[in-house]
Amino acid sequence: MHEMANLTIDPHPLLDASVFVTKFPRPLGEMPTPPEVLTLFSLAAVAPLTSNDEVREKVRALLRYGGFKPTGRSKPSAEYLIRAVGDMTSLAPAGRGVGGEGGKLSSINLAVDVCNAVSLHSGLPISVIDLDRAQAPFRIGIAPAGAAYVFNSSGQSIDLAGLLCLFDAEGPCANGVKDAQRTKTSEGTLRTLSVIWGTNALPGRAEQTCQWYRELLAQCHAQTSA
Repeated sequence: MHEMANLTIDPHPLLDASVFVTKFPRPLGEMPTPPEVLTLFSLAAVAPLTSNDEVREKVRALLRYGGFKPTGRSKPSAEYLIRAVGDMTSLAPAGRGVGGEGGKLSSINLAVDVCNAVSLHSGLPISVIDLDRAQAPFRIGIAPAGAAYVFNSSGQSIDLAGLLCLFDAEGPCANGVKDAQRTKTSEGTLRTLSVIWGTNALPGRAEQTCQWYRELLAQCHAQTSA
């Protein structure tokens, strides 16, 4: 069965999500990120989309709808990216790649780098998980009170109550703020699932973002399917 046949999306008045699967010809550890993608780690780079204050406010409204507060350390991931590259002068190793030391954005792997480049310029949060570390069926909906997960290798967790999340058979595994550690990509990743957290308050933006995202992956010799 096609992976997306196992995805359901709960009714939501604002959500305009785009979801697709990517298959890489080799494990991510064997696929260096092309320089053309890394050059997009700059707000000055030429891109088909540009973020702005309107995009930021509409995305926050989307994540706020269920009662979640997308501020401070729980701000949308796209805002972290914009801050990370705001005064970036060079690429340097860092943590997850969305706010490393010294305000720099680091290269993680091909899947995450393309995701981050597209999210940076579109202003839309994007989740990317290792499809083989998750378990179908998948669902997108608002997390209930008490929901939480670990989001980094240090064991830090995020309270998910009221936040739109991607769920697999084991529970929530991704959202527009921080994705779960248990389904993150690694050097061995061959298949990913991407979720663009768009809002219908920005008509067509999620679709345009998805098209560019898939074009970049195709240029990197990856195959995508909706």
